[in-house]
Amino acid sequence: MDHISRYLTPEIKLSCYEDKFFKSDIMFDDHMLIWFISGETKIIQYDASFLFKKGDIFLIPRNQLATIINYPSNGEPHKTVVMHLSVERLKNFYQNIELVKQPVPENKIYSFKNHPLLESCLGSLIPYFDLESHFSEDLASLKIIEALSILREIDKNVDNVLANFDEPGKIDLISFMERNFMFNMPLEKLGYLTGRSLSTFNRDFKKHFNSTPQKWLTHKRLELAYYQLAEKKKKPIDVYLEVGFENLSHFSHAFKKLYGISPKQIM
Repeated sequence: MDHISRYLTPEIKLSCYEDKFFKSDIMFDDHMLIWFISGETKIIQYDASFLFKKGDIFLIPRNQLATIINYPSNGEPHKTVVMHLSVERLKNFYQNIELVKQPVPENKIYSFKNHPLLESCLGSLIPYFDLESHFSEDLASLKIIEALSILREIDKNVDNVLANFDEPGKIDLISFMERNFMFNMPLEKLGYLTGRSLSTFNRDFKKHFNSTPQKWLTHKRLELAYYQLAEKKKKPIDVYLEVGFENLSHFSHAFKKLYGISPKQIM
């Protein structure tokens, strides 16, 4: 069965993958608060990886690159309740809250395990997904405000992330690409995250790397794959997704073209 999403509102949904894993490289425009009903998710960032299971709750900040792999587990589908915390919604929430200006922390994934208050808040949405009647905007606002209030109560630093409405500024292109080459993102998105238009991104990329983005990205991903196979003794099937390839056959073909041997011959 394919992925099914049931929306109460554009900001609140029940997401379900019944019988197969799903992999995606993402950058969310909204902060995402996610509660696991069943299944597992592996989240891979340039410097860390996370595994979330049934009962876990986590917050993914917006404008953050990651690879997400969703799996069914123990005979149960991958099922989550997802709450989108949009900039517009957060601006309304924080407009009457006095905040002490703090340095914006480096984006990270916030894990709340199975915190009882958040679980109660998100779990209370489940019955509404079975109703045929309209879920009112007023009720949706109340549930989102409840979730935000709980987040602020259990993590005093969450304001530094949720109340930061700045857009990405121009940053060093070389260090950004060296950290994030394994994520399959449109070039427009990469340009946005580095504070550049698409044309400026392409021009700066050529200047710094003397290559097109696609050629450079493919080479870097294959280099990482070789390291994972040769040094970490991983299997090709466990490597190709994590280094940024969409299917095993394409990975194997590109690997053999560069190194003259198949990934299996490294082992």
